[in-house]
Amino acid sequence: MNNRFLDACWGKPVDCTPVWLMRQAGRYLPEYMAVRSKCTFLELCKTPDLAAEVTIQPVDILGVDAAILFSDILTPVEPMGLKLDFVPGPVFENPVRSMADVQRLRIPEPEKDLPYVLEAIKILRRELSGKVPLIGFGGAPFTLACYMVEGKGSKDWANIKRMMYYAPEIYSALMDKVTMMDMEYLNAQIKAGAQAIQIFDTWGGILSPTDYEKYVLPYTTRLINGLNRMETPVIHFVKGSGTMLQTVQKAGGDVMGLDWHINLGTARDLLGPGMAVQGNLDPSVLYAPSEVIEQEVTRILDENAGRPGHIFNLGHGILPTIPPENARFMVECVHRISQR
Repeated sequence: MNNRFLDACWGKPVDCTPVWLMRQAGRYLPEYMAVRSKCTFLELCKTPDLAAEVTIQPVDILGVDAAILFSDILTPVEPMGLKLDFVPGPVFENPVRSMADVQRLRIPEPEKDLPYVLEAIKILRRELSGKVPLIGFGGAPFTLACYMVEGKGSKDWANIKRMMYYAPEIYSALMDKVTMMDMEYLNAQIKAGAQAIQIFDTWGGILSPTDYEKYVLPYTTRLINGLNRMETPVIHFVKGSGTMLQTVQKAGGDVMGLDWHINLGTARDLLGPGMAVQGNLDPSVLYAPSEVIEQEVTRILDENAGRPGHIFNLGHGILPTIPPENARFMVECVHRISQR
C-alpha cells in the first residue's frame, strides 16, 4: 500500500511528499455530481455504498495519497437531538441557547445511532486495500458548538460568544457534552478502521489567542487525549490559527494543519522538528494557469526545505468551481517536484 501519508504523519522519510485535498470528494468533480443528483446531501452521507463511492473517486481521479471519509462534521450532532437540514448550508431548527437546551442533548451511541458512518468506513477499508490509507474525521468541539448555538453559519458568531462571556456555565456544560460525544464518535471511527483522524476546528480562529486558550484549548486537549490513538495519527486543523500555533500545539495532535495565512517554513520553525505539518496552498491558486500552480507548489515545498513530516494540502477545502484537471496537475507537481 502507498504509506507515504502515514509515514509523513509520524515524521518518517518518504520517497516524495504525500498530498491530499480537504473536501477532495465533492461538487467540483462531475463524477461526484452524478452520484449526488440521485439523492440529497444527507442521504448521500447516510448511504454507506454511495458515501464510499464518492470517497474513492478522487483517489482514482487525482492520484492523491489518502482518502478521507465522505461525511459532514455535523452528522453526529443530529442524534444528540437537533434536527439538521442543508439549505444548502447547515441549519438546526432548534439551536441551543439555554441550560435546559443543553440538558436535553443526549450522547449518541455511534454503533446504534450512526451505523452508516461506521459501515462506510468498513466498506472503504476493503475497497482501499492495497491503495491508500483512510482518514476519518470530526469537528472540534468549539466548531460544533458554534453551529449548535447559532443554528447556522454566521458572520460574527455573536450568540456563541455571548454564551462564552455572559453564560459561562451554559457554555461549559455544552462543551463538556459535545467533547464527550466527539470522543465516542471518533473512537468508533478508529475502531471501525480509520487509519488517521482529522479534527476540523473551522471557527477556532475567530477568537483571540487568549480566548482560544481559555475557552477552546481545554476541550480539544481533552478530546485528543481521550482518543485510542496508539497507531492512529491525529491531524489538528484550526483555520485562522497563524497567530497562535504554539498554543494550538498544546492540544497534543500529531500533525498541525496550516491554512495559507502563514509561511509554512515559519510555522515549522515555531513548532519545532517534532511536529509534522499539513498544508498550505491557497485553494484559489487552483484557478491559475499551470505554470502558476507549479510555481506555488514549488514555493511551499521550498519553504519546507526537505524537512520530514510534511503533508501537502490546501489551506482549506477545495472550491466547488475549481477545474478537476487543475487539482490533478497540482497533485502531479507535488509528487514530481518533491521526488527524492
